[in-house]
This record gives sequence, structure tokens and C-alpha cells, in this order.
Amino acid sequence: MKDHNDFFDEMIDVDDDVDEGVDPEVAEFLEATEDFDDDEEYEEEDATVVRTAVLLKNDMLALLSLKAGEAGGQIVRFDPREQMPSLQRYESETEALKWYARSLATSRKNGWSVVYDGEPMIG
Repeated sequence: MKDHNDFFDEMIDVDDDVDEGVDPEVAEFLEATEDFDDDEEYEEEDATVVRTAVLLKNDMLALLSLKAGEAGGQIVRFDPREQMPSLQRYESETEALKWYARSLATSRKNGWSVVYDGEPMIG
């Protein structure tokens, strides 16, 4: 063994036939991400509604989040005055959307202002 890493390469079955000019770590990452391509296609087929509202009252922030699809939906509420977030499940997408809108309306009546209401922002 010329290099102590040769032992580990043999133990974990490292392939040395990586394209020339491509960093081996990058190639390994690209191979690993190929496994997740099917998951993304599946998610696109299942039409879901995802919305998040950020609410502000005095110096408090609250979150209201909706995820609904053909199989039903759920609303998660994070109120800073409570110790734990609450989750409510609904049997249909329509019912979940109705209760999400109703929760936002009730929050506005109770003095909360809606800072953001839309798809979750990533990044």
C-alpha cells in the first residue's frame, strides 16, 4: 500500500473512474443527488397549497402556516404567548383553506397585522 487512504478506498468501495477534470468530491455529490430526483418529480405531481403568514402585534411575531392537498390539510400556529405550536388537521383541502382564511381574519380582528402572507420564502 503506497497510501494509507488506499485501504479506506478498498473498504468503502470507492470508484476511481471519475470523469477527468471533475473534482472527485463534486462527482460524488452529483451521484448522491441523483437518488433524490424521483422525490422531486413525485412532489410536483401531488398538487399542494403551501402558505405562511407572519403576523405582528406590539413586539410579538406569530406564524400561521398551511399545507393542504387532495388528501387533506393542516394548519400550524405559532403564538409567542404559548409554550408549544399547535397543529390542526383537516380532511379536505377546501376545509383547510377556509379555516386558514378564518384564522387570519380573526387575528386581524384581535389586533394582529399581517406582515407577510404567501408561499414560504427560502433563502
